[in-house]
Amino acid sequence: MKIMVVGGGGREHAIIKKLKENQSVTEIYALPGNGGIAADATCVDIGAKEIDKIAAFAKETGIDFAVVAPDDPLVLGAVDALEALGIPCFGPRANAAIIE
Repeated sequence: MKIMVVGGGGREHAIIKKLKENQSVTEIYALPGNGGIAADATCVDIGAKEIDKIAAFAKETGIDFAVVAPDDPLVLGAVDALEALGIPCFGPRANAAIIE
């Protein structure tokens, strides 16, 4: 299973550490990630607010599941864009994220 985690902070690093423990996970990508995350996932130079690029990368790479953690991409509709491509996500859609 290929997983994509959007974000590059401590919260995302912790998520990636736990995902890495699952034996069915074959690859983890962090967009954009950071130096510490690079030890546990493949960092991709796409910013967390670049929704169109995130969606295109997920489609091209064959991502099976995505985790969108930071507030900005959630409010900007990252989950909505990924789900429109048929990619299951953890994170609220824009209309729910805006409440926070």
